[in-house]
Amino acid sequence: MWFISCAFVTSRTSSESPAAVTTVVPQAEPAMSGPNYVTQSTAGSDTDPFFDLILNDDLANNAWPTKLTEYKNSGDKLSLMGQAMTPEIFDKYKDKKTKSAGWTIARAINTGTCYPTSFVGCHAGDLESYHLYSDLYTPVIENYHVGYKLDGSMKHITDMDVSKIEIDLTPDAKSKIISTRIRVARNLAFFPLNPGNGRERREEIASLLQKVFDTLEGDLAGTMYLHTSMTAEQTQQLVDDHFLFRGKDKMQAASGYHVQWPHGRGIFHSHSKEFLCWINEGDHIRIISMEKGGDVKRVFERLSRGIKAIEDGVRKVTGEANIFMSDPVLGMVTCCPSNLGTAMRGSVHILVPKLIASLGFEKLDEIARTMNCQVRGSSGEHSEVVDRIDISNWRRLGFKECDLIQDMIRCVNKMAEMEDNA
Repeated sequence: MWFISCAFVTSRTSSESPAAVTTVVPQAEPAMSGPNYVTQSTAGSDTDPFFDLILNDDLANNAWPTKLTEYKNSGDKLSLMGQAMTPEIFDKYKDKKTKSAGWTIARAINTGTCYPTSFVGCHAGDLESYHLYSDLYTPVIENYHVGYKLDGSMKHITDMDVSKIEIDLTPDAKSKIISTRIRVARNLAFFPLNPGNGRERREEIASLLQKVFDTLEGDLAGTMYLHTSMTAEQTQQLVDDHFLFRGKDKMQAASGYHVQWPHGRGIFHSHSKEFLCWINEGDHIRIISMEKGGDVKRVFERLSRGIKAIEDGVRKVTGEANIFMSDPVLGMVTCCPSNLGTAMRGSVHILVPKLIASLGFEKLDEIARTMNCQVRGSSGEHSEVVDRIDISNWRRLGFKECDLIQDMIRCVNKMAEMEDNA
């Protein structure tokens, strides 16, 4: 089975989109600009929490959310945002907005306010967000990317050179691997991030990328499909291939990820189906290289070429010099602070039935964490674990891509050795 966890797309007609929901404008200068929204108290039966942007009532009125105070006083585990955010920080920034997205501190913290179990709890609307609201984002980033400091003493370096991967999978490890998948997120520097975008901008991004995909050649060449125009047969084929992404996620919806779903969303895949791009799934582009088996270096090399081909294609089509949104300290800029840096997850599906039976999923993940990796279910996070697991790099910010792939290879080799000795 191919290595995409989101196996289907939830259909939604334009009449069901957030545009059909009554907009709530509580004051002359609301905390929110851009896409339409409702508040938690006014959300009705026609509001879909998996897609529509629903704001906490206090945040919609640009006020400190009393719910966040309740969470803090409860003693329960808080999101990274909840740990960092205070009424003083909110008051300091509540009347500010970023230039490109009109992003506010209220929009930034809506996810963790509506869903306290969110791990990170905040999102960004543009690059400026990370700098303007640094009192929020700095502790969140430093607590997630442990060891990385935003005091100017550290810089992020991108390095996709496959020749710098100096270790290999052992033959035993390679024989147990079902498939390999490495993906990165990229955002175009001349658009806001998608939580700050509505339908029009997302469709502009999709239209631009269609022109770019038409320039790809060789093993990268393929076909782009828009969610709004693909035929039933095309949809079924993409479902059968486990390629389609679904926008259905409450926590992501609370950030604005899924506004005006499915408009402006699409998927591109090469003719061999080993090179894919998701368009406006969350970030502007999710670039994916994958194949059956364990040839990690080949998958990484294809990804590196694909990223450069898309960058060159966007530059050719637009004439822009700076293509992907990045920052010397933050690396590649993404909607969620957890993906900053490389914005990369390199992973394999590996068969380890004896380890799963003897140690269990939690213990395997604990072992992986000591090696800077993580273990997930074979269909993604929180999925059922039977005879195989997903092993991927954990670190993102402050590390080169080639080094993180080596993290993953070391962990896979260790797990394969443990399986043989179990």
